[in-house]
Amino acid sequence: MHHPLQDSPIRKQLVSIAREWQLQFGVAPAIVSALSEYDAAMLIEMPETEYSASMKNATAVRRGFDFVYEDTEYQVKANRPSGRPGSRVTKVGNPKNDNWSVLIWILYDCDYNLLEAWRWSRADFRIKYLQGQRLSPDHIRQSPGVRVFPTAS
Repeated sequence: MHHPLQDSPIRKQLVSIAREWQLQFGVAPAIVSALSEYDAAMLIEMPETEYSASMKNATAVRRGFDFVYEDTEYQVKANRPSGRPGSRVTKVGNPKNDNWSVLIWILYDCDYNLLEAWRWSRADFRIKYLQGQRLSPDHIRQSPGVRVFPTAS
Protein backbone atom coordinates (compact mmCIF):
# COMPACT_ATOMS: atom_id res chain seq x y z
CA MET A 1 0.00 0.00 0.00
CA HIS A 2 1.36 3.40 -0.96
CA HIS A 3 1.47 6.40 1.35
CA PRO A 4 2.03 9.95 0.04
CA LEU A 5 4.99 10.43 2.43
CA GLN A 6 6.90 8.04 0.19
CA ASP A 7 6.71 10.70 -2.57
CA SER A 8 9.10 13.05 -0.78
CA PRO A 9 12.02 13.75 -3.17
CA ILE A 10 14.67 13.55 -0.45
CA ARG A 11 13.18 10.28 0.90
CA LYS A 12 13.16 8.81 -2.61
CA GLN A 13 16.79 9.83 -3.08
CA LEU A 14 17.89 8.28 0.23
CA VAL A 15 16.08 5.01 -0.53
CA SER A 16 17.46 4.91 -4.06
CA ILE A 17 21.03 5.32 -2.85
CA ALA A 18 20.56 2.68 -0.12
CA ARG A 19 19.12 0.19 -2.62
CA GLU A 20 21.93 0.90 -5.09
CA TRP A 21 24.49 0.44 -2.29
CA GLN A 22 22.91 -2.90 -1.34
CA LEU A 23 23.03 -4.10 -4.95
CA GLN A 24 26.67 -3.05 -5.27
CA PHE A 25 28.00 -4.19 -1.87
CA GLY A 26 25.48 -6.73 -0.55
CA VAL A 27 24.42 -4.99 2.64
CA ALA A 28 22.23 -1.91 2.77
CA PRO A 29 23.53 1.10 4.71
CA ALA A 30 21.87 1.67 8.07
CA ILE A 31 19.18 4.19 7.11
CA VAL A 32 16.17 2.62 8.85
CA SER A 33 16.43 4.80 11.98
CA ALA A 34 16.62 8.09 10.09
CA LEU A 35 13.98 7.02 7.58
CA SER A 36 11.55 5.72 10.20
CA GLU A 37 11.82 8.86 12.33
CA TYR A 38 11.01 10.97 9.28
CA ASP A 39 8.17 8.64 8.27
CA ALA A 40 6.72 8.61 11.79
CA ALA A 41 6.71 12.41 11.87
CA MET A 42 4.93 12.51 8.52
CA LEU A 43 2.41 9.86 9.66
CA ILE A 44 1.38 12.02 12.61
CA GLU A 45 1.11 14.94 10.16
CA MET A 46 4.00 16.94 11.56
CA PRO A 47 4.88 19.55 8.92
CA GLU A 48 8.13 18.60 7.18
CA THR A 49 9.55 22.08 7.78
CA GLU A 50 8.85 21.76 11.51
CA TYR A 51 10.42 18.28 11.61
CA SER A 52 13.47 19.59 9.77
CA ALA A 53 13.87 22.52 12.17
CA SER A 54 13.44 20.29 15.23
CA MET A 55 16.11 17.86 14.05
CA LYS A 56 18.80 20.44 13.26
CA ASN A 57 20.24 20.27 16.80
CA ALA A 58 19.43 16.62 17.48
CA THR A 59 22.14 14.01 17.88
CA ALA A 60 22.10 10.29 17.15
CA VAL A 61 22.76 9.59 20.83
CA ARG A 62 19.91 11.65 22.26
CA ARG A 63 18.47 9.58 25.07
CA GLY A 64 14.85 8.60 25.34
CA PHE A 65 12.95 10.04 22.41
CA ASP A 66 13.54 10.69 18.75
CA PHE A 67 11.55 13.88 18.22
CA VAL A 68 8.96 16.12 19.86
CA TYR A 69 5.75 17.33 18.26
CA GLU A 70 3.02 19.30 20.00
CA ASP A 71 4.69 18.73 23.40
CA THR A 72 4.73 14.94 22.91
CA GLU A 73 7.98 12.94 22.91
CA TYR A 74 7.99 10.27 20.20
CA GLN A 75 10.16 7.16 20.27
CA VAL A 76 10.36 5.31 16.94
CA LYS A 77 11.26 1.68 16.32
CA ALA A 78 11.30 0.12 12.87
CA ASN A 79 12.21 -3.04 11.05
CA ARG A 80 13.04 -4.00 7.49
CA PRO A 81 13.84 -7.49 6.18
CA SER A 82 16.94 -7.76 4.00
CA GLY A 83 15.07 -9.29 1.09
CA ARG A 84 17.22 -12.41 1.06
CA PRO A 85 15.38 -15.74 0.90
CA GLY A 86 13.83 -16.56 4.26
CA SER A 87 14.48 -13.08 5.63
CA ARG A 88 11.58 -11.83 7.70
CA VAL A 89 11.19 -9.67 10.77
CA THR A 90 10.92 -11.73 13.97
CA LYS A 91 12.15 -9.27 16.62
CA VAL A 92 11.19 -5.69 17.42
CA GLY A 93 13.48 -3.45 19.44
CA ASN A 94 12.21 -2.72 22.93
CA PRO A 95 12.65 0.88 24.12
CA LYS A 96 15.49 1.00 26.63
CA ASN A 97 14.01 3.74 28.83
CA ASP A 98 10.78 5.53 29.65
CA ASN A 99 11.74 9.03 28.48
CA TRP A 100 9.08 9.11 25.77
CA SER A 101 5.30 9.52 25.62
CA VAL A 102 4.38 7.70 22.41
CA LEU A 103 6.03 4.76 20.66
CA ILE A 104 5.58 4.31 16.92
CA TRP A 105 6.65 1.03 15.34
CA ILE A 106 7.04 0.82 11.57
CA LEU A 107 7.46 -2.23 9.37
CA TYR A 108 8.97 -1.84 5.90
CA ASP A 109 9.38 -4.26 3.05
CA CYS A 110 12.87 -4.85 1.65
CA ASP A 111 12.45 -1.84 -0.68
CA TYR A 112 11.69 0.53 2.24
CA ASN A 113 8.00 0.73 1.38
CA LEU A 114 5.87 1.31 4.44
CA LEU A 115 3.79 -1.80 5.19
CA GLU A 116 2.33 -0.94 8.58
CA ALA A 117 2.75 1.41 11.50
CA TRP A 118 1.46 1.18 15.07
CA ARG A 119 1.18 3.78 17.82
CA TRP A 120 1.33 3.03 21.56
CA SER A 121 1.16 5.27 24.61
CA ARG A 122 3.99 4.64 27.06
CA ALA A 123 1.52 3.60 29.77
CA ASP A 124 -0.25 1.05 27.54
CA PHE A 125 3.03 -0.29 26.19
CA ARG A 126 4.58 -0.69 29.65
CA ILE A 127 1.47 -2.38 31.06
CA LYS A 128 1.45 -4.87 28.19
CA TYR A 129 5.20 -5.46 27.79
CA LEU A 130 7.82 -5.56 30.48
CA GLN A 131 11.20 -4.01 29.83
CA GLY A 132 13.52 -6.52 28.23
CA GLN A 133 10.84 -8.94 26.99
CA ARG A 134 11.60 -10.19 23.48
CA LEU A 135 9.01 -8.57 21.25
CA SER A 136 7.80 -9.80 17.88
CA PRO A 137 5.72 -7.99 15.26
CA ASP A 138 2.69 -9.98 16.48
CA HIS A 139 3.15 -8.53 19.99
CA ILE A 140 3.14 -5.01 18.57
CA ARG A 141 0.00 -5.69 16.54
CA GLN A 142 -1.97 -6.61 19.64
CA SER A 143 -4.27 -4.16 21.35
CA PRO A 144 -4.03 -1.58 22.96
CA GLY A 145 -1.78 -0.33 20.17
CA VAL A 146 -3.47 1.67 17.44
CA ARG A 147 -2.70 0.96 13.79
CA VAL A 148 -1.87 4.22 12.04
CA PHE A 149 -0.90 2.76 8.66
CA PRO A 150 -2.62 1.42 6.81
CA THR A 151 -5.48 3.07 8.62
CA ALA A 152 -7.99 0.76 10.25
CA SER A 153 -11.21 0.64 8.28
